[in-house]
Amino acid sequence: MPISDWQSPAAYEHAQDIAAAGMAWEYLRRDDEYRRAFQRMKTLPVPKSGGRKAFSERWGLRFPCRSGAACRPHACLLDTGTLA
Repeated sequence: MPISDWQSPAAYEHAQDIAAAGMAWEYLRRDDEYRRAFQRMKTLPVPKSGGRKAFSERWGLRFPCRSGAACRPHACLLDTGTLA
């Protein structure tokens, strides 16, 4: 994420064109608890059985994927990126 003043209305002029899922992500990725939970999940060498599913359900995340080999279940976490 580019560093910007997320409290500035000008930083969100693009928001009128964002779908509901994109707007939800804009809020979620700023949630300190989500960011800490993500970092904990990311540092585990092997997530606990059902850990990714529990993480996804806890945060209301959905990961529709393409059919066939393009769908990779291990790529199911959303990184918050670098926030200022």
